Amino acid sequence: MFLKTFGMAIGITVAGLIAAFLYGGVVGLSVVAILAVLEISLSFDNSVVNATVLDRMNEKWQRLFLTLGVLIAVFGMRLLFPVVIVCVTARISPAQAYRLAMDGGDVDTPGSYAHVLHEAHPAIAAFGGVFLLMLFLSYIFEEREITWLSWLERPLAKAGKLDQLPVVVAGGALLFAANFLAPAGKPVSVMVSGALGLIVFILVNGAGRMFENGGVRDAGHPVKVAGKAAFILFLYLEVLDATFSFDGVIGAFAITSDPVVIGIGLGIGAMYIRSTTVFLVRKGTLNEYVYLEHGAQWAIGALAILLLVSIKYEVPQVLTGTIGVGFIGVAFLSSIIRNRRAGEREASAAVAESAAV
Repeated sequence: MFLKTFGMAIGITVAGLIAAFLYGGVVGLSVVAILAVLEISLSFDNSVVNATVLDRMNEKWQRLFLTLGVLIAVFGMRLLFPVVIVCVTARISPAQAYRLAMDGGDVDTPGSYAHVLHEAHPAIAAFGGVFLLMLFLSYIFEEREITWLSWLERPLAKAGKLDQLPVVVAGGALLFAANFLAPAGKPVSVMVSGALGLIVFILVNGAGRMFENGGVRDAGHPVKVAGKAAFILFLYLEVLDATFSFDGVIGAFAITSDPVVIGIGLGIGAMYIRSTTVFLVRKGTLNEYVYLEHGAQWAIGALAILLLVSIKYEVPQVLTGTIGVGFIGVAFLSSIIRNRRAGEREASAAVAESAAV
């Protein structure tokens, strides 16, 4: 199963590293490897959250996520998205943006590709921060049978009975960011981008819920959606991946400004994230380790806050990656402890039952 799920990722890794060596020699090879590891570490929590959504799709749409979804993630977000941002921000053609990218330069070089993309960061961070914040708030304000940080999650779930509370909190965070974090001349762009993030989440999430009832039962397992419902969930996953990739794409320019090297490195990382997502679904990991989803959601909440903070302050990439892995790691250990205690209780109950007989 491992090779079946990760075979494509391994193949793309080999092809990508060869292409990086042919393109940039040993330096290009090493930079691509660093970027791939960076992408995986920053987006591991993304794979856990993706798995909770992907688990609701039938196998056909899961395969589509692993194939077409990868093309969108690699060529759309890692290669085309930065070019589009530069085109819009600098008001130049795609051909000029590509030439600008190949000319090099760093974020401190005015007019360079990396500098223009860095200047667009406040708007990008506002969109991604609000979208991820809405995802976190919609989860944490909802009552659920199993809680992880019960002392905090249960009161928040009770507060969530107030209608549209996630929108109220996210809107307040956006107002704060636009007024106190946005650089001079950027409050309007931060406000508009954040509002777009809010609108996109409401539309995609709402459409997904609307079509949920179109699912089919798969061998007694939870409803597996198909058709329109699966398509909406697919779009939701792509938007989710886009928001997670923002910090990785921007952070990559701190290492290199070569868009080809960035595309190869982040593309390899994105492939492993998608393979990990499918692996988690097919192994039933989220059902076995029930706190993993909670940990991923708290990691998303932290990432959303860091994205909004990064509108004004520099946030180290190592902090972003460490928080995500930290939450998931602790949630994983908590799940193991929970399962062990449940097993001990079952064993004790079995012993007591046999003794009674």
